[in-house]
Amino acid sequence: MKIKIEYTTAVLLFLASFQTVLAQKKDENIGTEVVNVVKPYTPTISDAFKVKETPNLEDEDNTKKENIKYSIFSFPVASTFAPSKGKAAGVDKAAEETLYKNYFTGGLGNYLTAFAELYITENIGDNDYISAMVKHLSSRGGISGVPVKDNYLNTGIDLTYGSKKSDYSWNTDLGYQIQKYHWYGLPSDYGSLLTPEVRTTIYDGIDKGQTYNDFYLGGKVNFSESVFKEIALKYDRFWDGYSSVENRVIAKPSFQFDVEEETIKTNLIVDYVGGTFAKDLSGSTPADYGYVNFGIHPSFMMKKDDWSVNFGASVFYSSDLKHSNSQLFFYPKINASLKVVGDLMVFYAGAEGGLDQNSYRDFANENPFLSPNIFVTPTDRQYDLFAGLKGKLSNYISYNVKGSYVSEKNKGLFLSNPYSDTILVQDEYRYGNSFGVVYDDIKTANLFGELKGDFSKNVSFGINGTFSSFSTANLQEAWNLPTIKLGANLQVNFTDEWYAGTDLFFVGERKDQQVNLSIMPLIASDNTKTLDSYFDANAHLGYKYNKRFTAFLRFNNIANQAYQKWLNTPVQSFQVMLGGNYKFDF
Repeated sequence: MKIKIEYTTAVLLFLASFQTVLAQKKDENIGTEVVNVVKPYTPTISDAFKVKETPNLEDEDNTKKENIKYSIFSFPVASTFAPSKGKAAGVDKAAEETLYKNYFTGGLGNYLTAFAELYITENIGDNDYISAMVKHLSSRGGISGVPVKDNYLNTGIDLTYGSKKSDYSWNTDLGYQIQKYHWYGLPSDYGSLLTPEVRTTIYDGIDKGQTYNDFYLGGKVNFSESVFKEIALKYDRFWDGYSSVENRVIAKPSFQFDVEEETIKTNLIVDYVGGTFAKDLSGSTPADYGYVNFGIHPSFMMKKDDWSVNFGASVFYSSDLKHSNSQLFFYPKINASLKVVGDLMVFYAGAEGGLDQNSYRDFANENPFLSPNIFVTPTDRQYDLFAGLKGKLSNYISYNVKGSYVSEKNKGLFLSNPYSDTILVQDEYRYGNSFGVVYDDIKTANLFGELKGDFSKNVSFGINGTFSSFSTANLQEAWNLPTIKLGANLQVNFTDEWYAGTDLFFVGERKDQQVNLSIMPLIASDNTKTLDSYFDANAHLGYKYNKRFTAFLRFNNIANQAYQKWLNTPVQSFQVMLGGNYKFDF
């Protein structure tokens, strides 16, 4: 081995050195010699060698690593520690409220006003359901100072069948509604020169009134795991008691694409409306109308930290089917929000627009005293610019302040129809007691403010106000549009059984115009009428007798004002209704 060889060599060198020393001691005078150095000494560095990180072991005693096994030697230790048992804190558990799927509400009040509402729903299997709703509201009338009938009726039924699957859901609706009203809004001076017998004859003819019928069929399908997100379809047929007929078909498919972290949505719309009036505005020949609008609205949203922006635009192609006229419209669709101070203050702004399809049905639902010969055309809402702040003043109170500026072309306004008190025999709606629709380009500046509070589950309130300024292009005024609208509500639960609430609203002055064709000369300024502002207060008081039955008392128009929402059409004064609600299951 290397170790043994190196050891032997060392011993031999030591012995040789020892002999040399002894020899020098014997002859100490060795003389002198001269040494000539021919070449100077040049030291060199030998080649270095790298030490291996893992050296090779050549020792025969190198053996494999032996496996070591561990074990724990445990034995019990006596202990006198005994932990005390914990006790849960007492919690007052509220009684679970019993929920019922069906209910019936009914009431009866002065003016022989009757109200009823029935809602029924039932599951069919694990995924399907069916529901039905019936509503009825009627009054025998009796408004002071009105010489003709002023009773009304509004009854409707709606049936729904739906199903919910794992990846999609759908439902379909079928309904019918009937409404009856009278044109009782005669001008205050109408018939002043007529004999009582002639006036009675005219009033009997007006008592026929108007009847609106509405039949609709629709459905909606929603997909949870598909690019095709939703499609909604609806067919609506509307007709009245004077042979006016309107059909409307609306289809709204929707798509959604996810690109990385962004979502792109695309909404499509096909909106057709068409109808016929038995008589045109002059009362001589039938009048037809028909429009179809095709629209597409793509948009995508960007979110980052405290801000979000929804970018989009919409394009509409509108075709006037009766006059072979078509137009293309472009509108912005941009909304942005920024959390200035978390949820306490959020700034939002945007620019929107759209092509609004008008219809005889929509106008009649807003003003039931229309004459059955109005003019129908879409409204071009060019842009709606808005900005505002919303958030919380505390954990219980939220606010919203918004300012907007809207530009609309062909906006529909209600205007009283002209009349003549020298023509005795004519249609029931031609005595200055009906309204038509006129159109104009209107720009509107709005300021809206709102406060809502939920102090507890027993007390909540809200207050809001809208202040508007209108600018017309051709009309003298923005007819029947109020510049001020205020509202407030309060709901209080005194105990588990007793509750009460109130609703207040104020509507500012409006302008209307009514022309008596039998008076000459016609002076436009003298024909302008100002409708006074009005205040209305409604309240209700309820008592929950048990989980199923609740009795209520409602008060409407507590201020007892015979105000006019529309020209010459005063509303019923103070009204009271006693009723109840009953919940049940089959």
